[in-house]
Amino acid sequence: MENSKTSRTRKKCSFCGRFENEVGFLITGVNGCICDSCAVQASEIVKETAKQMKPSSMGFEMHELPKPSEIKNFLDQYVIGQDDAKKYLSVAVYNHYKRLMQTTDNNDVEIEKSNIIMVGSTGTGKTLLARTIAKLLKVPFTIVDATVLTEAGYVGEDIESLLTRLLQVADYNVEEAERGIVFIDEIDKIARKGDNPSITRDVSGEGVQQGLLKLLEGSVVNVPPQGGRKHPDQKMIAVNTKNILFICGGAFDGIERKIAQRLNTNVVGYNSVKESVKIDKNNMMQYIAPQDLKSFGLIPEIIGRLPILTYLNPLDRNALRQILTEPKNSIIKQYIKLLEMDRVKLQFQPEVFEYIVDKAIEYKLGARGLRSIVETIMMDIMYDIPSQDISEYVVTLDYAKEQMSKANISRLKNV
Repeated sequence: MENSKTSRTRKKCSFCGRFENEVGFLITGVNGCICDSCAVQASEIVKETAKQMKPSSMGFEMHELPKPSEIKNFLDQYVIGQDDAKKYLSVAVYNHYKRLMQTTDNNDVEIEKSNIIMVGSTGTGKTLLARTIAKLLKVPFTIVDATVLTEAGYVGEDIESLLTRLLQVADYNVEEAERGIVFIDEIDKIARKGDNPSITRDVSGEGVQQGLLKLLEGSVVNVPPQGGRKHPDQKMIAVNTKNILFICGGAFDGIERKIAQRLNTNVVGYNSVKESVKIDKNNMMQYIAPQDLKSFGLIPEIIGRLPILTYLNPLDRNALRQILTEPKNSIIKQYIKLLEMDRVKLQFQPEVFEYIVDKAIEYKLGARGLRSIVETIMMDIMYDIPSQDISEYVVTLDYAKEQMSKANISRLKNV
C-alpha cells in the first residue's frame, strides 16, 4: 500500500511516463512535467514543422517588391558615390525578383537572367555593395571568393563549393537556394595566365573558368552539402542554377593599359592628339568593354555569360572625405560608438579628417586605406581611454601626425 502511494506522489513525465529517477531531469509545469529527452524531441518536431510551414521567400506580391530606386536609396545610406554600379545592381536584383514571380505558359515570353560583372580598383566598394544589398534581399545571398577555387582534382575548393555556401544560407532548403544570388569576389584572380589558350592544365585559371560556365549558364549541379573532399561518402544534393543570379566583382589590376591600347591613347604623333583630348585618362575604367576583359585573361565563353558589365569609379578626394564620416557604418562613427560604450564622448578636429584623406590618397588603397590610417591613429587611445576616468576626448591634428610618424618609424626599424 505504501509503495503504491509513493509511486503516485513521485513526479513523472506526462509524455513518456518515466519517473524522475529514470530520466536526466524533469521540467515541471502547472499540471504536468516533461523530461529532458521528450523536450529535445519536441524541439525537433517544432523545427521540422516550422520549416515545412515557412512561407516561400517569393510569397510577396508585385507591389511589395523593392523598386530599383528604393534599392539604390538603401545602398546610398552605406556606399558613397558609384551611382552607375548601384543602378546596374538595383535593376538586376529587381529583375531577378520579377523572374522568380513569373509563371511561364507555353506561349509566354520567358525572361532570362542577366548575370553581372563589376570592375573597379581596390577599395572602391565592390564587396561593400554586395554586403549592403544582402541586408535588403528576401532571397538567399552569399559572398564567395574565387581565389580559393582550383580545377577539379587539385588541392583547393571545387566549383560546386560556391553552391554549398548558398545551401547553408538557405538552411539546406534546395528550393530556396535555387532562387538565390551568389556574389563571386576576386573574379580577376582566375584570369588566364598567358595570352594563348592553355595546352596543359591551368590549375586556378582557365580550368576554373571552364568549370564556372555550367553554373553561370544554368544546369543541374551535384553539390556536396558539407563541402569538398573531406567527406567523400556524403550524399550529393542536386541544385538547378537556372534561376540563381551571379554577380561577379574584381579589381582587374592593370586593365587600364589594355583599355588605353584599344583606344590608342598612347600613340605618339600629331594626329592622335585630337582623338585623345576627349578621353579622361584619370578614369580609364569608364571606357571598359568586353574585349578588354578578354585581353586581360577571361575566356570569351564566360564573358558571354556575364552580359551586364559595369564599373566603379576611382575614389577622389571628396568621395574619400564623405566615406570617412557620412555612411551609417563609417569608420569614425564606429569609433565614436565604441568609446560611447565606455561612456566617453569622442570628437575629432575637422583638420584630422583632411589629414586622413591626404594619407589615404598617398597610399593609393582607396576606402580600405582610410580604415588602416584611422586604426593607426586610434590605437593608443583605444588602449588607454577605457582605464581612465574621463568623459570626453578630442583627437587633434598634432596627435594624429604624431601617431602616424611613430607608426612609420617603428616600421622602418623593423625593416
